[in-house]
Amino acid sequence: MRGDASSQTAMLLAVSPDQMVPADHPIRRIRPIVERALAALAPSFAAMYAPTGRPSIPPEHLLKGSLLIALYSIRSERQFCERLQYDLLFKWFLDLNITDPAFDASTFAKNRERLMQHDVAAQFFDAVLAEAGRHGLLSDEHFTVDGTLLESWASIKSFRPKDERDVPPPNGGRNPDVDFHGQQRSNATHASTTDPDARLARKGRGKEAKLCLAGHILMENRNGLAVDVLITHATGTAEREAALVMLDRQPGSRHRVTLGADKGYDTQDFVHACRERHVTPHVTQNTSGRRSAIDGRTTRHAGYAISQRIRKRVEEIFGWKKTIGGGRKLRYRGRARNQCWAELTTAAYNLVRMVNLIPAATEAAGR
Repeated sequence: MRGDASSQTAMLLAVSPDQMVPADHPIRRIRPIVERALAALAPSFAAMYAPTGRPSIPPEHLLKGSLLIALYSIRSERQFCERLQYDLLFKWFLDLNITDPAFDASTFAKNRERLMQHDVAAQFFDAVLAEAGRHGLLSDEHFTVDGTLLESWASIKSFRPKDERDVPPPNGGRNPDVDFHGQQRSNATHASTTDPDARLARKGRGKEAKLCLAGHILMENRNGLAVDVLITHATGTAEREAALVMLDRQPGSRHRVTLGADKGYDTQDFVHACRERHVTPHVTQNTSGRRSAIDGRTTRHAGYAISQRIRKRVEEIFGWKKTIGGGRKLRYRGRARNQCWAELTTAAYNLVRMVNLIPAATEAAGR
């Protein structure tokens, strides 16, 4: 029998967002970890705001919203706030009722400086790592490092000579015709007027040059979780310099530490700096026309081959951040804002990994 298409709107509904989210939805296992990480940040949140005045949007909502933007590949904060108005899963994740209105997208921009000033994104990233450590998912002995280019939110037309005066476009438009044919452009003489932190770089020979920032990941080798993330200028030595910075930020280990990396890290200076830090560089040998800094003293051990096999898993983190987390083209300008984005997006990746590694029964018990 054909169903009746006409319907009457119910006057009263006794339903909550929690009832509308499926019991076996993966995000139900992510939320308890996020709640415990945010609870650890409560003292920092209290220090960010004055005790009196008009209440603001809770910083917990902003952090949870940033996680949802990464997890669900939301294109922008404005689109997220639009979706928050009608998406019951989003409201459930933010502890909102069905009738609670979504906050305005400008709330992210207005509060970002405050979050950056107090390093909230870095603290949240560390809190998520602490949850991983509580479940025994982290290694303090074996690591992998790698870097990639992240296309900046700046047009190649904004790459202008540093000594050029602010001359209006010839045709008076916002997007003038520009002919770069025959011009020599380099980071030494030119800079982007849109994002001064961006640098002209390319991934390899035959590739086009783009305005980019450099992203770096330090991964532990036990379960492939990111333990540090860094955004720097895209220079020829950025990968090796960032690797040493991230190594120095790791807590001391009682054991000998190994560091896997590709052949781009095979230089005398980097290998020597690693050994000074009591780190064994399991770096791929670069034998293309020169002598490698890695010799048989390192390659003869079985651990070297294991590091070379596992180090490729760091590419999964970069792939997830670019395809799912929205890092194919950065949506913020400047290193500081993109560092905040990178920490929250990498924390989201770790959360996805953790719920696959932690047994469901253990997480349900809150242990």
